[in-house]
Amino acid sequence: MLLIASWAAPSLAQPAANGGPKLLIHGNYCGPGNNAPLPPIDALDAACARHDACTPDVGLPSKACNLRLEREAEVVAHDPRQPDDVRSMAGFVASFAASNASSTTPTVLPARLAR
Repeated sequence: MLLIASWAAPSLAQPAANGGPKLLIHGNYCGPGNNAPLPPIDALDAACARHDACTPDVGLPSKACNLRLEREAEVVAHDPRQPDDVRSMAGFVASFAASNASSTTPTVLPARLAR
């Protein structure tokens, strides 16, 4: 956790959806809170933005939401066209998504997010 805090410390700013501080670790969307309406800065940030979009304002994201983030972050982590730092961060995000707590209530992703 200390490592996460040291990466995110420079990005503390506006509150996250749960009322806590925004703690971004990459781009405009990776981490609690976001910089909406700014666009994602890259493929990993876009995956995080989609995860934010399917996460309720109150409560935990669905298992499907976390699985999608894990899958999309893994793709970025294994993409040799991505910079090494982005690939490393994507591996971290994928690991987080795999172990992130999720809602036990099944939810259906909106059609625009189900791709």
